[in-house]
Amino acid sequence: MAFSHLHVHTEYSLLDGACRISKIAKAAKQMGMNSLAITDHGVMYGVIDFYRACKNEGIKPIIGCEVYVAPHSRFDKTTAYEKYYHMILLCENNIGYQNLIKLVSLGFTEGFYSKPRIDDELLKQYHEGLICLSACLAGEIPQKLLNGDYSAAKQKAEFYRDMFGKDNFFIEQPFMCDYGYNIEIGENFYSNLLLSGIFQIRLHFFLLYKRSLQNLYLFDLK
Repeated sequence: MAFSHLHVHTEYSLLDGACRISKIAKAAKQMGMNSLAITDHGVMYGVIDFYRACKNEGIKPIIGCEVYVAPHSRFDKTTAYEKYYHMILLCENNIGYQNLIKLVSLGFTEGFYSKPRIDDELLKQYHEGLICLSACLAGEIPQKLLNGDYSAAKQKAEFYRDMFGKDNFFIEQPFMCDYGYNIEIGENFYSNLLLSGIFQIRLHFFLLYKRSLQNLYLFDLK
């Protein structure tokens, strides 16, 4: 079965990603992959270079972004509200690409508070042509599951399923290194909702020695 990384952070995920665009497409090709995604944190700065690098290696570029979603409204900008959740958006077609550009841009021009944030109102308006993954443990649905609020997680999953469509919304199964997440609960969760799950490893580095560099990035954040 073919495998493609759909949650990938390049050097444009500042102080987080350690995947150089100039090398990651070549590495994916060497590993036998025929496609690869880019999902940098809140930005699309690397999209053009990534597209060209993938085309040069003969693999399919999947354009996306790990956006920040405000818990309530993008216009809420006080410490009284949680800051944001994560969400993966991937472009299914050119309409999705244009909509992702709009979402990311509005995250900066209207929703910026610590991070460029969008909200459910914008997602309702610009979801066409996009595929949504529930993201890592920082996503809203995983957070609710971790907090034991199964009902709220189910309600949110149904909301996104109905918005994006059953075939365009997936529950991301975190890798085992994401401590605190019960894989069995996750599997039962998306099975009960008749949704598909995607087993993903968040790719921040593609060679083992790069992990030390990524750890340095994270250390700088502290």
